[in-house]
Amino acid sequence: MHSQPKDNKPTASLVDITSDNAGQRIDNFLLSQLKGVPKSHVYRLLRSGQVRVNSGRKKPSYRLAVGDSVRLPPVRVSEKKHIHLPESVINTLMDSRLYEDDNLLVINKPSGIPVHSGSGFDFGVIEVLRKPYENQFLELVHRIDRETSGCLMLAKNRETLTRVNQLFSESKTTALQKHYQALVQGHWPEHIVTVDEPLQKTKRGGEHMVDVNCDGSHAVSHFHCDHQYTNASLMNVTIETGRTHQIRVHASHLKHPVAGDTKYGDPDFNKVMKRMGLNRLFLHARRINLDLDKTITVEAPMSPDLISVLEKLE
Repeated sequence: MHSQPKDNKPTASLVDITSDNAGQRIDNFLLSQLKGVPKSHVYRLLRSGQVRVNSGRKKPSYRLAVGDSVRLPPVRVSEKKHIHLPESVINTLMDSRLYEDDNLLVINKPSGIPVHSGSGFDFGVIEVLRKPYENQFLELVHRIDRETSGCLMLAKNRETLTRVNQLFSESKTTALQKHYQALVQGHWPEHIVTVDEPLQKTKRGGEHMVDVNCDGSHAVSHFHCDHQYTNASLMNVTIETGRTHQIRVHASHLKHPVAGDTKYGDPDFNKVMKRMGLNRLFLHARRINLDLDKTITVEAPMSPDLISVLEKLE
């Protein structure tokens, strides 16, 4: 145990990587180690070479290996404040479990609960579920928007996290497929099935937005119309890429925004939908197909409030 300096200044430390962290990106490892340090500062530490692996500089994408020695620079970490996790939220998420084995946990995430803390929220799904799974490794495999409901995967060990993340990075793989349901404005054109438009994050008025932009990241969504109503269409959507707000922005770009979308949607259409009882974004992660060591298919039932809206549209 190192003695604390008299002036209480933080000092550099070395962390030896074990199998628990092997395969993890160095940037994600640092974010977990340096709790309370702003994300931008963590990346600055990497760029400036203050973080070193085996005495050498590494890019944020470097994946740690067993035996690596990571130098953590002397940064002052803010004290972790105690967060009260309501029992009602813990019970809601535990009751939302759809599938579980030794490697994976899949829940039907309710709309309105973020997947992790931040942006004004003290806790999200991962912080809440780590309470009942306190002696278990648990990490988010992917993310869905706070307003979106449905299938959310969590890994129960590092190996599974790495393997499924690899599948997410292979855009055209058939080993991992995510299916969504979305109610969009108007009648979806029959000739438009695939939307292949690059997306770029921007910041406007302090708010993070995503736009179709030729300088953006590759993004592909496949839309199939399930049912047409008088002024709306129920769509089945599969995505090849998992960009932020991808389905919402692609739909809005074609002038058929998702119902209840206050960021990219049509305010007048949203008012009509609200009169139908819609008080949230009508986007639901309906099903996940995963082929890892075995084929796993998990389906999340649509919530009663969304079903009620559809019944009123008939």
